[in-house]
Amino acid sequence: MEKAKEFLIYLLLIIGLIITMIPFLWMISSSFKDVGEIFNYPPSLIPHILKLSNYIYLFSEWGFLKPILNSLFIASTVTLSTIFLSALGGFGFAKYNFKLRKPLFYILIGSMMIPLQALIIPLFILMKTFNWLDSYYAVIIPFLVNGFGVFLMRQYIVTIPSSILEAARIDGCSEFRIFLQIILPLIRPALGALTIFSFMAMWNSFLWPLIVFQSSSKYTIPIFLSNLVSGYRGNEVYGVILAGSVVAVIPIIALFLAMQKQFLSGLTLGATKM
Repeated sequence: MEKAKEFLIYLLLIIGLIITMIPFLWMISSSFKDVGEIFNYPPSLIPHILKLSNYIYLFSEWGFLKPILNSLFIASTVTLSTIFLSALGGFGFAKYNFKLRKPLFYILIGSMMIPLQALIIPLFILMKTFNWLDSYYAVIIPFLVNGFGVFLMRQYIVTIPSSILEAARIDGCSEFRIFLQIILPLIRPALGALTIFSFMAMWNSFLWPLIVFQSSSKYTIPIFLSNLVSGYRGNEVYGVILAGSVVAVIPIIALFLAMQKQFLSGLTLGATKM
């Protein structure tokens, strides 16, 4: 009975994997096809003739390198800031007793329930007041830290025995040195999970950069690909769009493969009571 149950579970997982992977594999395959073969029916998973023209057009004629660099700069800057400031804030909430600690933490959790769409108008007015529209500041500064990151770090740091920190204080370590040399190495699983979440969120961010950016030179990958779709340039652009989509997922896959151990460990966080 147990073996039959285990077999059924693995069978369902394999079926789910196949259903998930087929569109992704078709996207990769079609990025090497010409427009006629893309729209063939029935569709073929393997190209009859492997062509690199879509990728060549993407970089030579459409200037795809600039959106890639923009997305890398924005996503990397926000991710580095998020993991550092979130760890710092989580450390404060987890290991320090200060006035209004619990109310402030509950307010922090409550902020996670407010969608970005509800903040767009006041945030836009604020960016306009600072004269930051059509600049990287408007996309980076408001997202340097978020409530989810602080919550995740706090839930992990609270499990670290306070006796370790007390021993470091007796040895003469400053609070910031304790944070850098003791806390950060011990919370690597949480940092790995937060790195992937933050980078993927900023890499795929579309609505806010679309509202803020006016110059095409500052466009990120999602805005660039969206403009290709809505540009009414004919069917020949679909191969270029698929090639751009393939290039766009490479950094996410590479980041996950590099940090999958920390990510899987970090998925078990958050079970500690508040």
